[in-house]
Amino acid sequence: MRAFVEDNAAYGPLHYSAWLETEQRLRQSACRLLGANADDLALVKNTSDGLCLIAAGLDWRPGDAVVCSEGEFPSNLMPWQQLPPEFVERRMVPFDPHDPEGALIAALDSKARVVAVSSVRYDSGIRLDLQRLGAACRANGTLLVIDAIQHLGAMALDVSELQADFIVGGSHKWLLAPEGLALFWSRPEARDRLKPIQTGWRMWPDMFNFERRNWRPPSNARRFEPGTLNTAGIIGLEAALELLLRDDAVERERRLLERTGRLLDGLSTLPKVHVHTPVDDARRAGIVCFRVDGVAPQAIHKALIEAGIYSAIRGPSLRLSPHFYTPHAQLDRALEVLADALQTL
Repeated sequence: MRAFVEDNAAYGPLHYSAWLETEQRLRQSACRLLGANADDLALVKNTSDGLCLIAAGLDWRPGDAVVCSEGEFPSNLMPWQQLPPEFVERRMVPFDPHDPEGALIAALDSKARVVAVSSVRYDSGIRLDLQRLGAACRANGTLLVIDAIQHLGAMALDVSELQADFIVGGSHKWLLAPEGLALFWSRPEARDRLKPIQTGWRMWPDMFNFERRNWRPPSNARRFEPGTLNTAGIIGLEAALELLLRDDAVERERRLLERTGRLLDGLSTLPKVHVHTPVDDARRAGIVCFRVDGVAPQAIHKALIEAGIYSAIRGPSLRLSPHFYTPHAQLDRALEVLADALQTL
């Protein structure tokens, strides 16, 4: 990325063709990551951008409903909340940590046009059964929209194995890349139901054909890329994916689950600690969330920070997020610091 900025500063767009070659490598790597076809993948600004494209562009009909779980991350709530309530019903169903798909499936009926979920919850690390949910949505004729920012790069995800319609995931979490870019996958039949809400010169693979007569948006996912893309972000994400894809996705997942399992085992031995993340491998990913009875999360967060252990405060809980490469010694150190802090807080 530094080399790109220096090149751009010194030569302007003189080496644009080389930037485009990197972009094509990124698209190929992203297809490998998702098991996707290049025609179905677009590069958008971030997860929120992709979800807004769906909410604003779908061919809604009066009386349609969108189904979401309570407590979703705002990116997967606000786009649907902007829809006119007199036109589209918003169904917020309680989130059941023991059966998160059950309430969503129970809310399906002939009016349910969309189910929008995070595949991994940001506030607990609970991972949804996308196969079960996708099968129910497909049987009901409901579109399944997945916010996968806490999933991509952490857990294996193959679109050919899911009955999903849209998957969006930003680059700056588990994909280990900078901010300002996201992968946007759409099933062709679902994509046909989206009207592009933006248009521009870069939507076509032959984008330098400025004299074209047919300006209709293309049928592939490039229709969601109206203008100049974030080239620095593309270069960063291409490098990150090249690194991630050196390891098999299933092996990365196994190593990550082993690390979150190690944290869960250690947390289970500490007094007053309540863990919100499931022990079952099938129900978790890279996030471990917990709270301590009678102790504000800010106090624990401060103690961890002072010891060089970084966490995130999410509501009443603290979130630890190792990746598949995090050394075991760092995990054990985090548990030791937490145990010491609990004796004084």
